[in-house]
Amino acid sequence: MEYQVSTEFLWPQGYYADGVHAGLRKVKPDMGWLVSTVPAAAAGTYTTNQFQAAPTRQTKQLISTNHELQALIMNSACANAVTGAKGEENAVTMRELAATKLDLPVHMVGVASTGVIGEQLPMSVIQHGIDLLAREQDLRVTEAILTTDKHAKTASVTLPIDGQTVTISGFAKGSGMIHPKMATMLGFVFTDAAIAGPRIQTLISELVDTTFNQITVDGDTSTNDMVVALANGCAANTPLTPEHHDYDSFKAALRYVLMVLAQDIAADGEGATKLVEVNVAGAANAVEGQQAAKAVVGSNLVKAAVFGADPNWGRILAAIGQTDVQVDVHAVDVGINGIAVVAAGLGTDFDEGQVQATMAGDKVVLDVDLHVGDATGQAWGCDLTYKYVQINAAYRS
Repeated sequence: MEYQVSTEFLWPQGYYADGVHAGLRKVKPDMGWLVSTVPAAAAGTYTTNQFQAAPTRQTKQLISTNHELQALIMNSACANAVTGAKGEENAVTMRELAATKLDLPVHMVGVASTGVIGEQLPMSVIQHGIDLLAREQDLRVTEAILTTDKHAKTASVTLPIDGQTVTISGFAKGSGMIHPKMATMLGFVFTDAAIAGPRIQTLISELVDTTFNQITVDGDTSTNDMVVALANGCAANTPLTPEHHDYDSFKAALRYVLMVLAQDIAADGEGATKLVEVNVAGAANAVEGQQAAKAVVGSNLVKAAVFGADPNWGRILAAIGQTDVQVDVHAVDVGINGIAVVAAGLGTDFDEGQVQATMAGDKVVLDVDLHVGDATGQAWGCDLTYKYVQINAAYRS
């Protein structure tokens, strides 16, 4: 492994961030920013929901134009989604206020919001929050974007590039409305590596497909989700291209950060008690491997069975059978936490009590071999609990 995983959050060179309590929420941090000291190459992926929120749409447009940003202003509690022309205006104003304080051009400031859909941003509170934000390296920014999350989600790695130490760090939020096609889910990854904007866009688009887009909590895709990456070049390495000898190492490190954040979102699903990992082998191609894995992890029946520690393998096969994925029904194998429960398309004589005991832990791994090819797929999710209903029944209360 070319990169080094850090157990503590690390700040890449040339960034600062802050999180404050502006008053959008009762007591917790609810506004923050992430700022580079110099213009940074930027990339992003965004929700495909037709009711894409104003902040998401504006940030997508900004990044798509020049693949460059220098700051992101963000808030929780109010999604600024389905808010019409006023919502668009408020998102612009929010960017303008941050740009003025940072002495930056408005087109260099992106915006991200999460929270309740259909409510207008209280701009006096937004102004107050921006007045409070400082040029610091304060991890409260990771709390300022949370909604129903139980904890902040962070990851950091370092690796040598051209003899320089490069750092990649990220933070994310997400707990409910998680079924990315790129869900109230936000992810921010930033590095001091030098890499051109279009190049990091290619990487992010590819890597999000096998990480953030392979998680699901409840099958709902939000109006606001996005993953944004910044690379400001402060490590002073030779700009990364596919021909660079450290390019593959950087790509692997970037994928690791995205994967850790994605898994943490899945494990922190609303009401969740278990992380569910699905590994598919023997798929006809990579697309079908990913599709099969996500079908299993997204099945409410599978999720409920995991919650009850019920090794009901029929639900796993039924979930795959609803897709158009190629499978040899007479050869498929299924395992639960390493114990074979289906072999050659038929149930095995497994010890149900033994499997139930393994499913009582905080992670359940489901392995499926389709036996039609050599491709694989992987996805992550969580169990479906009574608490999920309770949280969402009282979301606006």
